[in-house]
Amino acid sequence: MSIDEITARICAFRDARDWMIFHNPKDLVVAIAAEAGELMQPFVWKSPEQAEQIAEAKKPEIENEIADVAILLFELAHNLGISLEDAMLAKLARNEIRYPVEKARGSNAKYNEL
Repeated sequence: MSIDEITARICAFRDARDWMIFHNPKDLVVAIAAEAGELMQPFVWKSPEQAEQIAEAKKPEIENEIADVAILLFELAHNLGISLEDAMLAKLARNEIRYPVEKARGSNAKYNEL
């Protein structure tokens, strides 16, 4: 399914329940942050090695939280008239310029510090 098809299914689910009244930009952003917090929770205070183990052991739960974040994000972009595909492609293009391979390979420095 394409981004547009998935978004249409999300909106159909929302509309069948008459939830649009709750899905203003502020509430969707807050919900995204809340769901992102739930996604982060298993990893709090864990070492990178422990995080790898948790990611494998709790994969179904993590998958559900990722889906929650994505569903809300797809709907927010749709409601604001933002093409998620165009926005992501534009951001990737900007990042390719900001983080040239020859400077960024193996570095976690921000683009203005490379």
